[in-house]
Amino acid sequence: MTKKENSSLSDLEKRVDLLVKRFEEQKGIIDSYIVRERDWKKNKIIQNKEITKLKNKITKKAQK
Repeated sequence: MTKKENSSLSDLEKRVDLLVKRFEEQKGIIDSYIVRERDWKKNKIIQNKEITKLKNKITKKAQK
């Protein structure tokens, strides 16, 4: 192989490595976002259930 071919292969390897690193970074960011989103949704469901229970208590006491 000539120097030019070696150079282009090493450039290609560097670019691929850079792309893989970027992918891993983005994957980490997306994964952490997904975890936060799931926690938020879980908490939102719990809060809505509590609100519903309290509304039911209020309506029962108001009817008495």
